[in-house]
Amino acid sequence: MTRFIDTNILVYAREDHWKAVIAQSVILQGGVISVQVLNEFTNVLRGKLRRNWPEIEAAVADLAIVFPPARALTTRTHRAALEISRDVGYAFYDALILASALEAGCTELVSEDMQHGRAIGSLTIRNPFV
Repeated sequence: MTRFIDTNILVYAREDHWKAVIAQSVILQGGVISVQVLNEFTNVLRGKLRRNWPEIEAAVADLAIVFPPARALTTRTHRAALEISRDVGYAFYDALILASALEAGCTELVSEDMQHGRAIGSLTIRNPFV
């Protein structure tokens, strides 16, 4: 089973929150991320968590140690996300995560933000906090 890790899991791992231990465990099990996840992660660390740039750069560098290179976003990914959003009803940026996970051949998407247990093609969404 190949797992795609959504941004919220990475963010919880960096917070002082009861979900941090679970999120850290998920990350240590490995998986796949995309450039979108890196972008969102950077944005949340800088905005909501008010981290400075050296802290953000170190956090992103840590991800490069744990995960293989982040998957690129392509026009093919974009088209697939449009179809998922149209057909399944997810918001576009969530559909983009789903499209990236499907393109990577993942069978599981670990995310708090989408419907736990729902299958999209060969991909099943799993919320590790339920």
